Amino acid sequence: MARSLCPGAWLRKPYQLQARLSYVRMKYLFFSWLAVFVGSWILYVQYSAYTELCRGKDCKKIICDKYKTGVIDGPACNSLCVTETLYFGKCLSTKPSNQAKLGDQGNLSELVNLILTVADGDKDGQVSLGEAKSAWALLQLNEFLLMVILQDKEHTPKLMGFCGDLYVMESVEYTSLYGINLPWVIELFIPSGFRRTMDQLFTPSWPRKAKIAIGLLEFVEDVFHGPYGNFLMCDTSAKNLGYNDKYDLKMVDMRKIVPETNLKELIKDRHCESDSDCVYGTDCRTSCDQSTMKCTSEVIQPNLAKACQLLKDYLLRGAPGEIREELEKQLYSCIALKVTANQMEMEHSLILNNLKTLLWKKISYTNDS
Repeated sequence: MARSLCPGAWLRKPYQLQARLSYVRMKYLFFSWLAVFVGSWILYVQYSAYTELCRGKDCKKIICDKYKTGVIDGPACNSLCVTETLYFGKCLSTKPSNQAKLGDQGNLSELVNLILTVADGDKDGQVSLGEAKSAWALLQLNEFLLMVILQDKEHTPKLMGFCGDLYVMESVEYTSLYGINLPWVIELFIPSGFRRTMDQLFTPSWPRKAKIAIGLLEFVEDVFHGPYGNFLMCDTSAKNLGYNDKYDLKMVDMRKIVPETNLKELIKDRHCESDSDCVYGTDCRTSCDQSTMKCTSEVIQPNLAKACQLLKDYLLRGAPGEIREELEKQLYSCIALKVTANQMEMEHSLILNNLKTLLWKKISYTNDS
């Protein structure tokens, strides 16, 4: 009978294998525990920040205490503090501040009259001290100012009332241009690239997308060199745009739409080393003057170019074959617009009208539009 020269060799291998498995198991358990710990910490920090900034009950108490003592007043105060038919729902933002100055505006006397009309909440022909304090607090907010100026425009949410620095807008059914709303806990773990791909799958039919896009182009017209000056869209992301059940575009968040005069004051003479230092919001960019190491005041891209950048993938996905090539050509011409280009305003109007005409012709006779 054959025997091994090393009788214990067959015994050592199982022990080595068992030790190796124990090491792998311990390593797996350690990294699993570490992942759970880090994930829990991230969730805790995010939840703490969210609850700290979305404290609806505390906000209501502060506002109502001021209303009951006569410090502030407004058409929404009674519904919020007395009948309690107005209440806080979902928190849409955790940003702690959104202040800006009024700045110099065109037709300033007309603007003042418009503001006084809105400030007179009870429509008695006089602005009380409480109403005046409320209006002044609200005028520090870009969004409120823009809603007052554009209150007769289709794509601006209607101002329903105010109380102190709280203002109430009409409800918008769909609060993002595309995609689905997921709990913020899940959002943390979805890669941005995959999220963009997933969002494009959850969109309306193409004719309805075209109608929404036309609404955005019309809004760009509304804020471009209007009677009260030029306004710049400094965050043209899908989450700031929504639409109603008729697929009419509605602006959901206008806090980063600022008067051009304000932006110039905010950004000029800012110290910079490259163009990336000369950005306000996410989309308002100027250039860095390397000779002075200061930001210039002229924004590089007009609103229309930023809107077309947002609409490019949105409109080209599922676009009818007979207009796809022309649509793509017009969108890229639009994206290439620069504020410093010669005859920019003429090009701006031409491109905008061509895009609207192309889209309207295609959807005019469809049921989905």
